[in-house]
Amino acid sequence: MEVIQHAARETVEAVEGVHLTQLAVGEEMSAQHVHIEPDARVPEHSHHHEQVGYVVSGTCTFVVDGEEFVAGPGDAYAIPGGEPHAAENHGDDPVDAIDVFAPPRADPDWKD
Repeated sequence: MEVIQHAARETVEAVEGVHLTQLAVGEEMSAQHVHIEPDARVPEHSHHHEQVGYVVSGTCTFVVDGEEFVAGPGDAYAIPGGEPHAAENHGDDPVDAIDVFAPPRADPDWKD
């Protein structure tokens, strides 16, 4: 077992106002912390990884195929691999969430 402190990991501003921290990487999945400032947006993208997550605070609007899905504190979500999606924060408070990917995103392109 490995215990990893969030503060020990590098946080990257992937796009303006969107901060991502790779937390833990296992053989079959990985986890990352997501912090989205008010009015910030993760542009539409896709990846072959299945993505599930949990909103800790704030309200996040996901856009999938032009349809909006709103997830707030305590809500979980699932995005199939290969599904184009975006995420937006229209609220006044930051969004903090945890994403889990399978297979793991050991070296995600947002780290470049």
